[in-house]
Amino acid sequence: MTAPDVGAYPRRRPKISHGASAVVTGAGSGIGRGFAEVIVARGGRVVCADINLASAQETVDKLGAANALAVACDVSSYDEIVKLADTAADWLGHAPDLVINNAGIGTGGKPIGEVSMEDWTTTIGINMWGMIYGCQVFTPLLREQGFGGIINVSSAASFAAAPLMGPYNVSKAAVLALSETLRAELAGTGVRVTVLCPTAVKTNILEGARIPSQLSGVASTVFKWVGVSPEWIAKTTLNAHDRGRLYVVPQPDAKLIWAMKRHAPVPYSWGSGIISRLGRLLPEDTDPRELWDTAYDQESPVKVVR
Repeated sequence: MTAPDVGAYPRRRPKISHGASAVVTGAGSGIGRGFAEVIVARGGRVVCADINLASAQETVDKLGAANALAVACDVSSYDEIVKLADTAADWLGHAPDLVINNAGIGTGGKPIGEVSMEDWTTTIGINMWGMIYGCQVFTPLLREQGFGGIINVSSAASFAAAPLMGPYNVSKAAVLALSETLRAELAGTGVRVTVLCPTAVKTNILEGARIPSQLSGVASTVFKWVGVSPEWIAKTTLNAHDRGRLYVVPQPDAKLIWAMKRHAPVPYSWGSGIISRLGRLLPEDTDPRELWDTAYDQESPVKVVR
């Protein structure tokens, strides 16, 4: 891969997300699509990469061909990330000034020792190596042009370390450490680094998730009822990135977990153990609606609106 000519570099802007020339992985749906939509709304152009080209094209169809380009990319392949960078430079006319490493997969439901090696390999390959490849390929381009930003999408799982989510926790913790390291290494270069650590977001990540049936329904229901919109997450994160923030822990429950883990580690550990025991007691045919209904009896002041 050859870097574009210095004269082709984009102009510096106080707010990176406005008028950005961006690359977003996992842009075919969810948070990735949310980022793409907000970037275009702010006057930018975006290369929408996704392992599912049809999904990426759906995003482009919403944004307009003049504003976005769909590219098929498997982020677990270093060679494909290199090709993505070349394609982006050709289409944009220069290297991107904003890179959002977002593509990921959900995994959970089994304790370490029972999780298959296939689940470990797949999750680490996409969630961890995909981020490493993205940073490895795009960082030199951003550093050379002396302006831009990298946003890595991690999760509250990166610091929560909830039970029955071993591969996912490990992969997302790696993303957090990668982002912190990269932030320190890029200090003074004009390149900003932000890591996003949300809890539930209304995305389709669970559709391809490697989660046992007795827990996937519960997780889907939780995401549906308490998850925030991808667009809100994208706006919040881009605004924080423009202000130079490293950590974005957007939701109240994520902030609570962040604080509990640091200031009340013993009670936090007890709670994690209880969650682990409850998770393993769920029968295979658990209906998540029944779990929710039994959590609040008819006398409860808390009502669920469906």
